[in-house]
Amino acid sequence: MPDAEARAAAPLPVAQVDAETQRAVEAFLYHQAEILDDALWNDWLGLFAPDGRYWMPAHKDQTRGDGVPNIFWEDLDLMTVRIRRNTHPHAWSQSPPNRLSHVVSNVVIESVAENGDVTVRSKFHCSEYLRYEVRHFAGKYRHELVPDGEGGYRIRLQRVDLLNAEGPFDYVIQWWL
Repeated sequence: MPDAEARAAAPLPVAQVDAETQRAVEAFLYHQAEILDDALWNDWLGLFAPDGRYWMPAHKDQTRGDGVPNIFWEDLDLMTVRIRRNTHPHAWSQSPPNRLSHVVSNVVIESVAENGDVTVRSKFHCSEYLRYEVRHFAGKYRHELVPDGEGGYRIRLQRVDLLNAEGPFDYVIQWWL
């Protein structure tokens, strides 16, 4: 059986977790969506671990982000630069400012390590309103979350697999999905 067929036939991992863990992870993901929708950029950066990464691979089969073409492969420094660029008073690409609306669903915890690290997958739909037009993005998230020491989580890795990553976009993706 070819590799792609074997991967397609393999069951997706599902961890058996208690309802409290499931709710906490879901609440974290929903909170992240609200922060993005409300353009609370510093709060959003605060969700990431110091070594956190935001990754949007160019192809769904990519297994690494470093040193290969990606749509995004950003650490906290690059995310901060992009926020400053897009929120600058002379950022004409953001005039008028865009608005986002995220829906996150199908939250499935894949694994919980002994140290509390959580791997979770989910689906998303994001609508962006910019320049009097709405465009839609959909796809899958995979988050690697680490305990923050205060009963919550921080993002070590957020992977965003766009449904149409290889498709053309009529203008550049400015913000995070």
